[in-house]
Amino acid sequence: MSGSFAEAVRAHLLLHGPMPFARYFERANAHYYARTDPFGGDFATSPELSQAFGECLGLWSCDLWDVCGRSEVALVELGPGRGVLMADSLRAAAKIGWRPEVHLVETSPRLRGEQARRVPGAVWHDSVATLPADRPLIVLANEFFDALPIERWVRTATGWAEQHVGCDPDGALALIDLPAAPPPGLPDDAPPGAIVELRPQAERIVRELAWRLARRGGAMLVVDYGAEGAIGDTLQAMRGGEPVPVFADPGESDLTAHVDFAALKQAALDAGCAVHGPIPQGTLLAAVGLHERTAALARANPAHAARLQAAALRLTGAQHMGALFKAVVMTGRGWPDPAGFPKP
Repeated sequence: MSGSFAEAVRAHLLLHGPMPFARYFERANAHYYARTDPFGGDFATSPELSQAFGECLGLWSCDLWDVCGRSEVALVELGPGRGVLMADSLRAAAKIGWRPEVHLVETSPRLRGEQARRVPGAVWHDSVATLPADRPLIVLANEFFDALPIERWVRTATGWAEQHVGCDPDGALALIDLPAAPPPGLPDDAPPGAIVELRPQAERIVRELAWRLARRGGAMLVVDYGAEGAIGDTLQAMRGGEPVPVFADPGESDLTAHVDFAALKQAALDAGCAVHGPIPQGTLLAAVGLHERTAALARANPAHAARLQAAALRLTGAQHMGALFKAVVMTGRGWPDPAGFPKP
């Protein structure tokens, strides 16, 4: 274990004792995204695979804007990476005549620089709290929630314990279980060794945005990998496109965990939004024209046709991202049903 981040963690542990895993997760990912360009190296996101992904989401957003009377609506992205999705979305929307004000929620100065080159004129925010409150919002959140911190709870022989980060006898970082009063909802009949991952920060963000959408109008599209309901231990660290041990090199790999769509849905419903989905990503992309757009791109760029078709298969195929990734939409009161989703 080397480097300033690892040393900072060890210093914290010496001074304060074990650190809740959610806090470690947040600090490790903040360090990672501030220093590293992971896109296309440690992992590949959907907009990095094909421009058709962002273009289709831009047209999906444009359809909502059109159906709602082309009123003043801000387009928002949470965790916009290098700005590729937003740039592709805006290019497609401009062909329909929509040039919205763009707001990006991003904390990494390095990534903000990348985004500024691709999305000039955007307004940046450190959190959703400062997003415009005087107009409807259309919010895109692609692979955002999986990178937010998780609490990890493990069932022991004597009850539930929250997992913290501490040091093993050799001084290496390790997970340790500390008995604690569990939050509501953890099952009393879980067997010893069962793990539950909770995302209170993700639920707070959804609840805050859904509250605004329910009162001011708008919609939020969440696309991420996960399932509807608790799914056990899904924590992983990714580096160089491969999983690595979580504590192999602190702060130098991307920490992620699957999204519990049921929890996000409930947070939105509690705030007064209607909820559509989740549905498989492949189902949504097929409905909003990804295959047709890919075919058009392939005709215009025959030298890249094989790559474009392979990307489309990866995005929509049931054996690839098409089934693992899900899409869910939260809409404000009075807003229309979104394209590509069955009526609730």
